[in-house]
Amino acid sequence: MQGSVTFCVESVITTAVPNNGKLLVLANGAYGLRIAKIAERIGISHSVIDRGEVTPLSPDRIEQVLVEDQEFTHVAVVHCETTTGMLNPVKPIGDIVKKCGKEYIVDAMSSFGGIPLDPADIGADYIVSSANKCIQGVPGFGFVIALKASIEKTKGRARSLSLDLYDQWATMEQHHGKWRFTSPTHTVRAFFQALIELEQEGGIAKRFDRYRKNHEILIKGMTSLGFKPLLPKKYQSPIITSFLSPGHPGYNFKIFYQKLKDQGFVIYPGKVTQNDTFRIGNIGEVYPQDMRRLIGAVESSMYWYSKKREKN
Repeated sequence: MQGSVTFCVESVITTAVPNNGKLLVLANGAYGLRIAKIAERIGISHSVIDRGEVTPLSPDRIEQVLVEDQEFTHVAVVHCETTTGMLNPVKPIGDIVKKCGKEYIVDAMSSFGGIPLDPADIGADYIVSSANKCIQGVPGFGFVIALKASIEKTKGRARSLSLDLYDQWATMEQHHGKWRFTSPTHTVRAFFQALIELEQEGGIAKRFDRYRKNHEILIKGMTSLGFKPLLPKKYQSPIITSFLSPGHPGYNFKIFYQKLKDQGFVIYPGKVTQNDTFRIGNIGEVYPQDMRRLIGAVESSMYWYSKKREKN
């Protein structure tokens, strides 16, 4: 599906859920809440289990809600919630969703290709991801891996012409992979090359090992410099990590950001509303030596702050 992964998520939500259906959105960050916003804009009946930004999802609570309200037909969750770096337990959640006889939608934008994930094992009817992120291509299109039996029954459901997932799938099936509208040819070519490079690296398991090593170096280095991760280790993904901003007098994220950028590193501002944080990602063509250089850059940036405080 052309566009960002949000286009793909919207195509699934607005195609998969029927007019008489109801969607349960599981949220613990901005991207889970974005799914709810899509449903709200389109007028799809839905409810949200909102756990806040630093609390993991509870499969027991999800089962309780699905048992109490039999109108639910679909459940949607974000695998790696990059608001914080939270890795949600999609397998236990999927077991509950299937036990309750519902269809399961997993937004794996920031995890697919970098974290081992078997759609059948987690019970997913739809997995959504993107040409960039862990596949290491470039932005421009996303993709949906769907259970054939689930997508076959969605003909005519879509609330949008351009985001009609069924029509996109049917056209590609009938016309040898042809896109319905203008193809993002340059992005497809980059995606093809990215898949070759993924295979050359040794597949998803090897890429996961590299990301995990990157993350270990990041955590060890940052904590040695006095930074504290927002999330406990057991909830943290190896994709992106939120750190609490230091309490140093005079600390300013914009200055810190620029100091790192001057040394060749770009980080993310915080997306958490209740805490002052910043985020560091370690996916893409990034290796352990790059993470060690990053720690050195952070150390030199914080040294600048310490000298500034001494002068004041």
